[in-house]
Amino acid sequence: MFPLSSQKKYWTFVDETDLNRLRNEANMNFILKHGMNMTAEQRACTFLSAAEEQILLRQYEYHLKEFCRRFNPSMPRLVIGTAFQYFKRFYLRNSVMDYHPKEILATCVYLACKVEEFNISIQQFVANIKGDREKAADIILNNELLLMQQLNFHLTVHNPFRPINGYVRTRGTLKDPDRLIPGIDELIDRSFQTDACLFYAPSQIALAAILHSASKIQENLDCYVTETLIGKSAKEKLPNLIEAVRKIRSMIKLSDSPPRDLIRQLEKKLDKCRNQENNPDSQIYKQRMQEMLDEEDEPSNQTYARVSREQAYEEERLLGVSKVLSPSAS
Repeated sequence: MFPLSSQKKYWTFVDETDLNRLRNEANMNFILKHGMNMTAEQRACTFLSAAEEQILLRQYEYHLKEFCRRFNPSMPRLVIGTAFQYFKRFYLRNSVMDYHPKEILATCVYLACKVEEFNISIQQFVANIKGDREKAADIILNNELLLMQQLNFHLTVHNPFRPINGYVRTRGTLKDPDRLIPGIDELIDRSFQTDACLFYAPSQIALAAILHSASKIQENLDCYVTETLIGKSAKEKLPNLIEAVRKIRSMIKLSDSPPRDLIRQLEKKLDKCRNQENNPDSQIYKQRMQEMLDEEDEPSNQTYARVSREQAYEEERLLGVSKVLSPSAS
């Protein structure tokens, strides 16, 4: 149940202030780490601001939606909703300059497929990606554990689709409930490109979608909401529910795509300032991956010897004393 879930406890926030604080911290932490010897002016010219990061992320949310829409075989909407939640959660505490959205995006969708039991292999998955598919598979698999760690392994996501089905079935006086579906789908799709899922319960988003659709076909659902859904015993909740629905619909009306020229400028800036250690095309990344592969191939006794030597060297450096290695480590 959502009220007892990790989503409610750890990933539902009061207002924009909470989100802005987390995003600003992620942005500033990256800048302080990678621009410690720069002036404030140099940092501003070199790195993306938190606001610029959000503009880029909105664009990549559009790419995520299009990737899922074109996916073959057809992807369940439950997977799409979960992938969006993972993507948004990841970038609450991580900067796009550290981890490029195009790589995290694919990993979010792949992990969502697993969690929501849309069973496809990595080969089937990357068949939907243009370019070097073997490289894409490596990137996704290398990022999968990172993604789960950054989500604190809170992988269960409550989406609005189940409440929608319940609301529509409960509405017995509606002659043709299927008439509501196009309008519902429209609002849910657009809600993915807002922060609504980080503020509101799935049931509130579902209700906003139903009322949005009803208004489009001029169906009055006031009695349904107050009497069937809320009930007389809980009418004190009605003002808060109405306000939540109003804010959700307002957020969605304001969710416009950023200008293409601006996106191109920010992409160029990101290419120059991104962390090369996490860039699969960089030499330092390739070298690190090769070292990891070499370690996997290394016999266990050699691994122990190497780690022991490294530990002894580090202790000698820090303490100024030599540690005698055991015969097995020499």
